[in-house]
Amino acid sequence: MSNQIITPSIEPLPPSHKPSRHTFDVVEALGKLARVQVFQIVLVLAAICIVFSIMAPGSFPEWGNIRQIIQNVSILAVLGIGMTFVIVTSGIDLSVGSVLVFSGVVSAKTMAAVGGDGWGVAAIGIVVALLCGLCWGLLNGFLIGKANVPPLIVTLGTLGGALGLSQVITGGVDIRDVPPVLVDTIGYGNLPATTIPLISSIALVLVVIFGIVLHRTKFGLYTFAVGSKEQSARRVGIKVDMHLVKIYALSGTLAGLAGILSLSQYGTTAIAGQSQTNLNVIAAVVIGGTSLFGGIGTMFGTVVGLFIPAVLQNGFVIVGVQPFWQQVAVGAVLIAAVYFDQRRRDAASRGQSPNSLKKLWSRSP
Repeated sequence: MSNQIITPSIEPLPPSHKPSRHTFDVVEALGKLARVQVFQIVLVLAAICIVFSIMAPGSFPEWGNIRQIIQNVSILAVLGIGMTFVIVTSGIDLSVGSVLVFSGVVSAKTMAAVGGDGWGVAAIGIVVALLCGLCWGLLNGFLIGKANVPPLIVTLGTLGGALGLSQVITGGVDIRDVPPVLVDTIGYGNLPATTIPLISSIALVLVVIFGIVLHRTKFGLYTFAVGSKEQSARRVGIKVDMHLVKIYALSGTLAGLAGILSLSQYGTTAIAGQSQTNLNVIAAVVIGGTSLFGGIGTMFGTVVGLFIPAVLQNGFVIVGVQPFWQQVAVGAVLIAAVYFDQRRRDAASRGQSPNSLKKLWSRSP
């Protein structure tokens, strides 16, 4: 009797039963993308734009209206750049609005004292505004980095100091003597042969440059390291104190630049018009995905976060809703953003998947 080896015949599965590797990869990629907070904020902004476009199809999606929104965001975007760096280090800068006003006031006074309305006088005003912002930023940085005073207290103090000095210098009366060259070119001018605002182009260039600095340079890497774990950053040789000085100096300098841009756009110092600027910028940065706890943030997210309140305010005016509801909506989005960020960090610390939406409806903590 001979031994026979019987091998089972394996029939190939029909083509319809073969797993589609390509389809699975696409689904997995979309799932990962949907869990990215910046992408979620982009979807929120897109949904808001779609709603207003449906409600006001003849006015909201028009280029003239979109251009106005972009121009309104430009100054806040310059402030948002510095604020992103600050919050990534787990700090805060409440003084940017007051530094903006102070820089604009001193710049306007200087240009009026020099006299003239050409680019020479305007260049002096720009330099003065930048130096004013730099000085306030260095003051914040040394008190926070070297004296170890909490950022909230320091910047709250410089907020009052800068605003108070602005009112002392002007007597509480706005300065309206601004060189026309600033208003006509930077304030309301366009890029040559386009209808794109020049002030928005300046803001975009700065966003791109400092986005590269934040995400592609050693300076940006140190910024994330300080915000993630300050003690660990010190152990690996990062001079945390001096880095914080540089961060707040950057924020102050950009606030000074925003001061000259505001002077150019409005043709006045607008002392009373910047009372909520610092809070608006902080809210936009946090809505854009930058964590108040430090170590997480993107420049792209900040830009998206800036557009949400701007689009809401513009859309409410167009559809006839009181613009005060914009503050309510932005507050709700801000609280939601901080909540999801907190749950994501808690999940990451426990080694779990940071699916905040699932945890929101889960009964177990």
